[in-house]
Amino acid sequence: MSLAIFDLDNTLLAGDSDYSWGEFLVHKKLVDSEQYRIANDGFYQDYKAGTLDIHAYLRFSLAPLTRYSMAELEKLHNEFMQTYIEPMMLPKAAALLQEHRARGDFLLIITATNGFVTRPIATRLGVDDILATEPEIINGHYTGNSVGTPCFQGGKVIRLHEWLKTHQHDLEGAYFYSDSINDLPLLEQVTHPVAVDPDERLEKIAKERQWTVMSLRD
Repeated sequence: MSLAIFDLDNTLLAGDSDYSWGEFLVHKKLVDSEQYRIANDGFYQDYKAGTLDIHAYLRFSLAPLTRYSMAELEKLHNEFMQTYIEPMMLPKAAALLQEHRARGDFLLIITATNGFVTRPIATRLGVDDILATEPEIINGHYTGNSVGTPCFQGGKVIRLHEWLKTHQHDLEGAYFYSDSINDLPLLEQVTHPVAVDPDERLEKIAKERQWTVMSLRD
């Protein structure tokens, strides 16, 4: 059994779930539409450029969760899954997951997007576990803060090694699939780094290092 590790947004999904959750909130008029969209767009551009201030982004993205009960948030997320996430599902991504599943590999998503947004998506994809940036919950309500190391850039490596200490797996023979230059630190940790529909900078590095480059969208 090997570890098969997957980034989520723009890798297994044909889009970004975190950005799309913001778009969903705007569409539902649950936030100040103009200001929220401008900020959401700006953070997304920073992410793609590899310059995102993850702590500033988390303060922005987690704030709306504080305004609703868990039951209300679950109802909203169910609608979000149907209207935004299902259209992002990729048949080739499902086939890739099944290929690793058939080999007996352990399927792990590791994503910068917070666990509120991503855990139901991981369940939908049928993976074995997920590491995500964790929003803080106190007395059954989101506080707007995060806990632990954000699962972003080098933080993904930290979180993965923490996870490995309590699970019977290692990185020998491991795969990691990602689209983003932000994931270079973790791609450099595994036996089989794979660039999936990569951004321009990651594609250049992957080709220079003779890593596998593939598409789940063609």
